[in-house]
Amino acid sequence: MGQTVRVTSSADQTNSDRAGRAADGVGVDDGPAAEAWKGGGALWGGGMPRWLPRAMVLFLVLVGLFQLADWAFRQLIDLFVMLLVAFFLSLALEPAVDRMAARGVRRGVGAFLVFVAVGVAVLGFLAALGTLLVDQVAKIAGDLPHLVDNLIGWINRTFHQDLSLGQLQQKLLKDSGTIENYAQQAADNVWGVSSTVIGGLFQAFTVGLFTFYFTAEGPRVRRTVCSLLPPAKQGEVLRAWEIALAKTGGYLYSRALLAVVSAAGHWVMFALLDLPYSAALAIWVGVMSQFVPTIGTYLAGALPVLVALTVEPVDALWVLVFVVVYQQVENYLLHPRITARTVDVHPAVAFGAVIAGAALLGAVGALIAIPAAATLQGFVGTYVRRYEVAVDPRIDRGEQRRARRELRREAARRLRRMVGGDGK
Repeated sequence: MGQTVRVTSSADQTNSDRAGRAADGVGVDDGPAAEAWKGGGALWGGGMPRWLPRAMVLFLVLVGLFQLADWAFRQLIDLFVMLLVAFFLSLALEPAVDRMAARGVRRGVGAFLVFVAVGVAVLGFLAALGTLLVDQVAKIAGDLPHLVDNLIGWINRTFHQDLSLGQLQQKLLKDSGTIENYAQQAADNVWGVSSTVIGGLFQAFTVGLFTFYFTAEGPRVRRTVCSLLPPAKQGEVLRAWEIALAKTGGYLYSRALLAVVSAAGHWVMFALLDLPYSAALAIWVGVMSQFVPTIGTYLAGALPVLVALTVEPVDALWVLVFVVVYQQVENYLLHPRITARTVDVHPAVAFGAVIAGAALLGAVGALIAIPAAATLQGFVGTYVRRYEVAVDPRIDRGEQRRARRELRREAARRLRRMVGGDGK
């Protein structure tokens, strides 16, 4: 029998072995081609890159930390606002404590005395307004039956009705269920208002505590802040702090002085007119006109006018005239002299600051907006360089016209003098 023997060349056998090992991914481990083969396999389907799991874990950790920080900030936003208010209050009170400390009084004792004085002033203001409010409510309650009779008579005459007080009482008794529901809702609202008042008192206590600490320990607080900064930055921080102290404290002290002068002047006028609660109304006018921005002047003058209307309409007219005249005297005489040594905030800047503060922090932002604007104005005046502006008619066209009119008037006066001299 004949046998057929297949003879394969060594080159063909070698190529087929390499192809088989390459297909299995084994044995191709030498040379640049092998390295390129491995890299391509790992990138396009041979497996996940080693850095990708670590990157994913790091990304998830960062997202979790961001969420945690956002949650913590939202929980602590009220604390941050209270700290900001306390800081501005301490800027206003610390100059007085510094003066007392310079005379040998301990800073803690000086801060306590300043707090007592401020507390007495605030309580006096609230007590005066509370007395006015309670007396007016009691007066309205005492006159309520007479007012109801007059109202019923006016309705009968105007609309040709035949109502009586007994019919109104029967109507109220018939709708006692509705009244009971209103009373229940009012009771529920009382609990809500009580919780709001308690929360407000706690916030006021917290602000007062931080304000006392910032005021009494002002040097220590500045030293602690500067210890966290390099020596080259410490001087700039202390300079900025000094500007904030001077501008904020000066602005608030000037407002307080203007409030005292305004209250004294209005009290004299109200006493001459024999208005009821003249002292309380004068304090109201002084505080509201100076410390409530933009609309404070109108709110301050509205209450005395309304009270005067209940006594004598002519007195209300005199009160209105005095409020307007005093406002002009204050704007053009008192305000420039008092604020010349401290800081003056333009009304437009104050209005914009109040809007921005209210948008950011609500009522608290509106209250601290003007002191913050005064401090920012001090920073700008200190750190921003200003240049001399060349005379250019395009800057103030009205001034150019006024100058031309003055030149024409001067030329006319000279011409008249010349003509008069020739006539002689």
